[in-house]
Amino acid sequence: MKIQPRHIGFVCRGESRDISVLKALIECIREREGGEGFEVVLDPDSAYKLGMQMQGQRISDMDVDLLVCVGGDGTILRTLHYLKRPTPVLGVNTGTIGFLARVQPENAVSTLRNLILEGFNVEMRQRLSIRVMDEEMPYAMNEAVVITSKPGKMLHFVIFVDGEELERLRADGVVFSTPTGSTAYAMSAGGPIVDPRVNATIIVPIAPFKLTARPTIVDIESEISLELLGTKDAELVIDGQFYRKMEKEEKISITKGEHALFVEIPDRYFSRLLNKLRSGEDEEI
Repeated sequence: MKIQPRHIGFVCRGESRDISVLKALIECIREREGGEGFEVVLDPDSAYKLGMQMQGQRISDMDVDLLVCVGGDGTILRTLHYLKRPTPVLGVNTGTIGFLARVQPENAVSTLRNLILEGFNVEMRQRLSIRVMDEEMPYAMNEAVVITSKPGKMLHFVIFVDGEELERLRADGVVFSTPTGSTAYAMSAGGPIVDPRVNATIIVPIAPFKLTARPTIVDIESEISLELLGTKDAELVIDGQFYRKMEKEEKISITKGEHALFVEIPDRYFSRLLNKLRSGEDEEI
């Protein structure tokens, strides 16, 4: 059943182009029957930069039907880390490439207007649940990376899948990626591009000192664990947004996490992917 949004939240990266797009989107809602029957919620920074009298609301406190993120993929990833409720997200791409931010600025107002008039369906994307010992980490939308914190110094670690040893490696690190994140760090590290509809976790070693080390795809229902074996300093990085220092012999557990929700935007996935990758060759990321 389609969702007819009445309570709409906005998160904005905050650069001048983003603010102008945000203003146009809010005006679009106000034009709809004078804005009656609609509630608009902004994060505090966006409310301040717009000079609005309304008090901003933290993302973690937002309870809306639709959350519009104006910025790049990083804006969406940060927003997902703060969200406490399952909330459909629509990304307006004012960044560089924009795999998650599906709507271009010139189409933003018409897209939002159509969503308000006709409603929308929800697309679910897999995320990973990350635990270090007994400590819960934020969900990973793209990837969780364990990487050396000292360039030029390799880590020594072992990876298990459902209790069975998969690989024992010396490497700069390893990427544990969702299919959505297969076009991010995992791809740059030599991993495969995986259709987002596939229920899988992708394991990609980073510069392994082993000829036989290759990317591996396992079932999303698997429990993956990593144990550091050496004394080298390491860091856990989730979606390029969250950082945690790893101590010697700490264990990481990676399992299927709660889905993230996105507004369904029908398109030809592989055509869009090819266009994004080609345009990215000339972009500064």
